[in-house]
Amino acid sequence: MQVQQGAKTEGVRVTVDVLSEGAESSPILFVVRQKQAVLSFQVPLILRGLYQRKYPYAHVGRTLCQPPTRSLTETQYFFVDVSTLSSLGTHYQLRISRVDSFTLHTDKKFSFTASPSQPQYFKYVFPDGVDTVIVKVNSEMTFPCSVMSIQDIQCPVYDLDNNVAFIGMYQTMTKTAAITVQRKDFPSNSFYVVVVVKTEDEACGGPLRFYPLRPDELIDAGNRSKTLDVVVSPAISSDVYVMGMLFCLGIFLSFYLLTFLVACVENKRMHRRREGLLNPADMSPAETASLLGKPGVTPVSPYEYGSFVDNASTLSSEAITDSIASDANYGYMGQETLKRRPFLTAIHHVAIRIERSLESVAGRSRQESLSSIEEDDYDTLADIDSDKNIVRTKKYLCVSDLARKDKRVLSKKYQIYFWNIATIGVFYALPVIQLVITYQTVVNVTGNQDICYYNFLCAHPLGNLSAFNNILSNLGYVMLGLLFLLIVLQRDVIHSRALDRNDLNALECGIPKHFGLFYAMGTALMMEGLLSACYHVCPNYTNFQFDTSFMYMIAGLCVLKLYQKRHPDINASAYTAYACLAAVIFFSVLGVVFGKGNMVFWIVFSVLHILATMLLSTQLYYMGRWRLDSGILRRIVYVIYTDCIRQCSGPMYIDRMVLLVMGNIVNWSLAAYGLLKTPNDFASYLLAIAICNLLLYFAFYIIMKLRSGERIQCMAMVCILFTAVVWGFALFFFFQGLSTWQKTPAESREHNRDCIVLSFFDDHDIWHFLSSIAMFGSFLVLLTMDDDLNNVQRDKIFVF
Repeated sequence: MQVQQGAKTEGVRVTVDVLSEGAESSPILFVVRQKQAVLSFQVPLILRGLYQRKYPYAHVGRTLCQPPTRSLTETQYFFVDVSTLSSLGTHYQLRISRVDSFTLHTDKKFSFTASPSQPQYFKYVFPDGVDTVIVKVNSEMTFPCSVMSIQDIQCPVYDLDNNVAFIGMYQTMTKTAAITVQRKDFPSNSFYVVVVVKTEDEACGGPLRFYPLRPDELIDAGNRSKTLDVVVSPAISSDVYVMGMLFCLGIFLSFYLLTFLVACVENKRMHRRREGLLNPADMSPAETASLLGKPGVTPVSPYEYGSFVDNASTLSSEAITDSIASDANYGYMGQETLKRRPFLTAIHHVAIRIERSLESVAGRSRQESLSSIEEDDYDTLADIDSDKNIVRTKKYLCVSDLARKDKRVLSKKYQIYFWNIATIGVFYALPVIQLVITYQTVVNVTGNQDICYYNFLCAHPLGNLSAFNNILSNLGYVMLGLLFLLIVLQRDVIHSRALDRNDLNALECGIPKHFGLFYAMGTALMMEGLLSACYHVCPNYTNFQFDTSFMYMIAGLCVLKLYQKRHPDINASAYTAYACLAAVIFFSVLGVVFGKGNMVFWIVFSVLHILATMLLSTQLYYMGRWRLDSGILRRIVYVIYTDCIRQCSGPMYIDRMVLLVMGNIVNWSLAAYGLLKTPNDFASYLLAIAICNLLLYFAFYIIMKLRSGERIQCMAMVCILFTAVVWGFALFFFFQGLSTWQKTPAESREHNRDCIVLSFFDDHDIWHFLSSIAMFGSFLVLLTMDDDLNNVQRDKIFVF
């Protein structure tokens, strides 16, 4: 039989049906010989599944390979040889037909039917001006499981279940599959789209048949025909790549611009205040009162506007503010006081008392520089413990009670947080980068696109990267993390200058300012962006911890920072904190590997979760003034007897008890949920525990802050409202679920969706954008929420 190929390429299909019974024992061998290819198959066709299951197919259909032609019109011949070893006559039917729609056209859908013994493939030629296309195959039927493959134009074509993975790119599918194909990967500017129906559904998450009783037993596969449709569409152009990158950069650079504008406005406002203090005669009484502070108005921190007389004057703004604070209850002066005492008279009285105030501060500073509260202020260690027990077990604690250690010692202690997380980040990131590069190389070399769980309907390749858009969208974490570090650095420099000039407000007022944890938080946000980008190079369950490890870090550091604000002396050390976070990540890995459906693991984890909650509750309630030793049970029984049996008395620290009771309810509930439901995504479950505890503690802190008569300044309130709104939108896009490695790759692709922004970014990219902005806003909330206390003495700030 001859086939003529000209301007219109046509395929040729060979179909064979065996009409005789018992042909399995003596199958018929068909050999199709072409000029540059040979195709052979037997009928009945025996295809093997898992555990060497054998499935016979008496109806076989194969499309002949189309070798490349040298001329515009060429006649090619092929021969069909038929042979069998059967001693009896065998009846079969051989049919040769043309495939009229063998060549696919751009944006035109074509429907067809395939089965394990009747695979289908079609040819596509890149049109001029198109360098990248997306091949989409869809079906209304979930099962039988199928495979879609992209192969170069060469013979033979691998179109059976047992060899389709030999060359090209391929992925399993249930209802949908999509592969992005680039012209540069195919020298002939064309490729085959091959669709094969598998003999079993286990690869797509379907049920697996029973193991056969006899090894050589043939199993009837039943009807495994599947109707599918294929369409080839042009992918995005290089202009869309440029627009996507500019869009991403523009969003986050706008935050740098906004921060710069806010800094300029603040600097101009502080400059006007300095001029006002230098020239009080030019100001109205109302303006003067607003500068000095009046009821309901936030007083200006002296180290915000610096010294208003540098070298020529003996007065400094911090001394003036401190004097006013002494006269008017923690930095607030009423307008009636101003009327009774003119501004110059107030300065005169301040000048008289300046030397006495500064001498006392200088003497106290010299004493603190010579000895630490932990070392030389006591004769013995027992005295130290006794003093701690007296101070920390008071019913009503103030920040001054828990801010007694040497400031330099604490500053160095909290700087270790930053240096440790920077070191951890380097040692963690380097092997991660190496591993994901290896993953991407394996995907590119083998063509197995089931390794990585992309959103294949919106995965834009660039170079060797398969989903550049998912990597680019993580840029926000890095840029906003760096911006937060710059903001913290600016505050750190201002505070250090205030300490250098013995600013009374910096030394005696406000929440003690230790910036080490803030530096660690900014670094963790940058590392989260880097590692999330690494995870999205090839997302799958084996490297999901790359995406979550620094999320645990961020949640833990935020909790520690909230606690440190009013407990600077007793906050956990960097070594203890990171050791606990390492244990969390360790359990995360165990849960991902062994937690799915393993009840023993969930029982052990739930017990450890509850025990850790109880131990932490005890530590927080008693401010660390308890011991876990052999006498702990005796002391517990004694407390129960004296406080519950002998006399029924309420808790001494009611506020702390309320927080810890709520925390235990939440954590016990989460432990019970995990034990009963055993969720497959253990890493997200563990992250939910961390976030719930962080939100609970943050809400408690805000409520207690307002309950104590403190207030939230305008900037902090704006940050809180903005962050809450952004978090809401971010979580909406997060729960869209474009892919999930909890299922098989084929089932995961059922959740894939098209791009929604600029034809470049999908829902998960928008989650990256919004979550990075929300985390940045959350950090700003922690940084600014206690600015209203900058002029309040620490012995008037309550601990909760």
